[in-house]
Amino acid sequence: MQISQNYEGAMRRQQNLWIRHVWQEIFADPFKRLQFALLVLLFLNLFGTFMYMALEKWTFVEAWYMTVITIATVGFGEVRELSPAGRIFTIILIYVGVGAATAAVGNAISLTMGPLLWGSLRRKRMLAMIEKLDQHYIVCGYGRMGQQIIRDLQARDEAFVLIDMNSEIHQRLTATGLPYIIGDATDDDVLFSAGLKRAKGLVAALNNDAANIMTVLTARELNPGLFIVARVVRQESESKLRRAGANRVINPYQIGGHRIALSLLRPAVHDFLDQIFRFSDEGETDIGQIHIRPNSEIVGKTLARSNLRNTHQVNILAIRDPGGKISISPGPDVVIQPNSELIVIGPAEAIYQLERETLK
Repeated sequence: MQISQNYEGAMRRQQNLWIRHVWQEIFADPFKRLQFALLVLLFLNLFGTFMYMALEKWTFVEAWYMTVITIATVGFGEVRELSPAGRIFTIILIYVGVGAATAAVGNAISLTMGPLLWGSLRRKRMLAMIEKLDQHYIVCGYGRMGQQIIRDLQARDEAFVLIDMNSEIHQRLTATGLPYIIGDATDDDVLFSAGLKRAKGLVAALNNDAANIMTVLTARELNPGLFIVARVVRQESESKLRRAGANRVINPYQIGGHRIALSLLRPAVHDFLDQIFRFSDEGETDIGQIHIRPNSEIVGKTLARSNLRNTHQVNILAIRDPGGKISISPGPDVVIQPNSELIVIGPAEAIYQLERETLK
């Protein structure tokens, strides 16, 4: 009995959430608001015609005519003498009909003469563009960390979609031209709208660990093969994010603390890293990750014979073998294996080009 009641309660909550979602969808889009108002007007015309025919025994044309002039409040006068019930119904129809007609006309004017039309058209074009994306990244959260992630993705010419539930940044995002979706990143429909099934990776950079855990859990369930990176605020939440399905968990406060200590103890090393990881479009040096495909021309060659330094102006800092083991500062006689990863340092543009080529 208790299980049945719990199930019925869960079903009612699910239905309420669905109804609320539908209403939010209607009132968020000016086109849908206009369509809804027109449907209400159509219903009132049919309902009013039927009621006048039933109450006053009028013909269809007479009842329809009376309904139209009542809703339009043109003041042409009654078709015939109304009964008391007919007058009461006419009063109700005026109140409801005038409100519906005003809403329809107001939405039509806003769409044709106001900025809502252009905003809605831009949004439709953006959603169409998002639907065409493939092997892109999804960034959840437009805080300071999310903005930096987006700048880095733009610098590397990577496709991405931003998800943020703060509707106040809508105009700012529209002005920047960023592909974005206003919504909750923990919601299945929002993630699907961002192309989760086609995405290559996802970053959960929301402001609290609970939201990041839910985002990771939802994304992992919907796309088991997705590469997920999550931001963690509290140290004790790191294991929860990993259990939820995050491939990498980043603690920005821990990293920031290490960098501050490094600048204090080894300022020259700090300056070197600062030059490499210069988070701006003017960065001249970068570190890259080059995946070696099985059909690559350098498979089976030693690092010396690969000649990457002369052909691409990069130096090899480390090699990660297919098993995940990392060898730092490998010697020139190390043989390059298929499906290994080369960690290289060099000019940023040279590295970006090399990563795009992936040594085919």
